[in-house]
Amino acid sequence: MPVLNIVLVEPQIPENTGNIARTCAVTGARLHLVRPLGFEVTDKHLKRAGLDYWHLLDITYYDDLADFFAKNSGPFFYFTSKGRHRHTDVTYPDGSYLVFGREDAGLPERLLFENPDHCVRMPMRKGVRCLNLSNSVAIGVYEALRQWDFADLESQGQLTKYEWK
Repeated sequence: MPVLNIVLVEPQIPENTGNIARTCAVTGARLHLVRPLGFEVTDKHLKRAGLDYWHLLDITYYDDLADFFAKNSGPFFYFTSKGRHRHTDVTYPDGSYLVFGREDAGLPERLLFENPDHCVRMPMRKGVRCLNLSNSVAIGVYEALRQWDFADLESQGQLTKYEWK
């Protein structure tokens, strides 16, 4: 299965990170958390949002962005409302890092300025600030997985009380 990496830079809301952890667990994406975090990883809201999927996570913590970049080599795609390219118009190769910023501030503008060809956005109405972080991550993850034809993921479900014919 291709490797997909989800990077949260200084996430502030434990429920968002818990939801994102669950998305990573069910899709096999790796989760990277860049400090400082706006919560403790033992936060009950974080754990509740991630339900019982924590044992399925491949999660790595970093002290800051410099630490993250020193240990990873990309390719990086920066999800931002300031991006000039649609998230569906780029190709996500195996090993891609989808990078998301703080809920209240996004990614550092200098980072975006230095990487204009790798800044992507989801189309939104003019004048609206941005989508919720966990929704944005889910949209980005599933676009990359769609491009990979959902490799190694189940595509059909089963009923619990009935059988499909």
